[in-house]
Amino acid sequence: MYIYNVHMNIINSTNLRNNLADALKTVKKGKYLLISQKGTIKKAIIDIEELEDLLSLYNEEYVKSIKKARADVKAGRVYTFEEVFGNIK
Repeated sequence: MYIYNVHMNIINSTNLRNNLADALKTVKKGKYLLISQKGTIKKAIIDIEELEDLLSLYNEEYVKSIKKARADVKAGRVYTFEEVFGNIK
């Protein structure tokens, strides 16, 4: 188990590095994880949907592109990894 401040969702960078998988599990819709370095909060990890919501507040084109991408996925207009990248080794 890693050590982080449950009430504020703060974890120091060393604990994050050593326990990344467990820390990422705490980041869910509406939640975030603040990362401190030397006692000062420097970074944050947020759920991708939260990031999209934040970006949409500032960029209408981004919102349109996300809606289009989601519609494409729903309609099956997607490519496999192999179709995009082939046999890259």
